[in-house]
Amino acid sequence: MGLVLLTFGLLACNPATEKKPEVTPAVKTFATDISGADFAQTLSLTDHQGKSTKLSDFKGKVVLLFFGYTHCPDVCPTTMNDVNLALKKMGEKANQVQVLFVTLDPARDTQQVLAKFVPSFNKSFIGLRGDEQQTAETAKNFKIFYSKQAETGQNDYSIDHSAGLYAFDKLGKIKLYINYGQKPDEIAHDLSVLL
Repeated sequence: MGLVLLTFGLLACNPATEKKPEVTPAVKTFATDISGADFAQTLSLTDHQGKSTKLSDFKGKVVLLFFGYTHCPDVCPTTMNDVNLALKKMGEKANQVQVLFVTLDPARDTQQVLAKFVPSFNKSFIGLRGDEQQTAETAKNFKIFYSKQAETGQNDYSIDHSAGLYAFDKLGKIKLYINYGQKPDEIAHDLSVLL
């Protein structure tokens, strides 16, 4: 009898016979996971219709946030177009995503300019702006690099700037950093993961 109990006890301790809990693998994203980042927590600017807007206004939606400017010759319009294509690929789920475009050029990007530029990519996109100080503070809060590049003898200028996008989950928590050049299919996939 003692031998039977000993054998049973050994079988019970054998890892091969233990029932292991099932673990659901994390869904991979193309973007960089920055969950738990201690920056990019708040945003308070004016939208392209003159309304005071906070990041917290969009709780319940996934938010995609991009910093750029309307005179940008390539990166900004390409990114906005790619995001629009990504939302089209998402179908009805795209209604649960809010895209925000924050200008780094408030001197030229007036409310009226943003009101024409931003919705031209998608009528649901919202342009945001502040004064020079608010722009600098917001960029610092979101760890966005930007620098005005004026050509000698010309009034025109360009702005070098960070070109990625931030994605926030429905609770308003920062989750992903989407690199510039990520394909619309990949952006659609990553936003669907957050949904």
